[in-house]
Amino acid sequence: MKILLMFAVLLSALHFSNETAIAQQIKIYSAEQNKFIAVNKIVQTEKQWKKQLPAKVFDVARKQGTERAFSGKYHDNHEKGIYQCYCCGTDLFSSDHKFDSGTGWPSFWMPINQANIGSTGDNSLGMNRTEVKCARCDAHLGHVFDDGPKPTGLRYCINSVCLIFVKR
Repeated sequence: MKILLMFAVLLSALHFSNETAIAQQIKIYSAEQNKFIAVNKIVQTEKQWKKQLPAKVFDVARKQGTERAFSGKYHDNHEKGIYQCYCCGTDLFSSDHKFDSGTGWPSFWMPINQANIGSTGDNSLGMNRTEVKCARCDAHLGHVFDDGPKPTGLRYCINSVCLIFVKR
């Protein structure tokens, strides 16, 4: 009986480890290739992210922190290019959709493609907000509000520290 139980536990463990090893594929938009591409969803432990990322990026992108207003390097950037996720390199926003919201954070009226971001409700700090995340690695990017300019009326308020700017 003990042997059967041990065999069942071992089989279960092998099955579980095989399931977690299978990468989930998602489709995201690549600005460079000007088309949708299939990529693996990135799933790492907190320990892995902490080892890979600078402390400030880890705090904001993985722990849902925020940078102080007007402290980020991209809030006043007016160059043409693409803003990518610091954690995984996914294209997130285009400078063509960036505007000066006066808030001190880079603001965009739309993402490069809706497939590249995700969102979830955020009721922290006593506010009802919508958190914006990278679709590929689930990095916290910032929040989206409904007080932006036309044509969308949206303001994606994004932490500079979560972005890499690629000049085009």
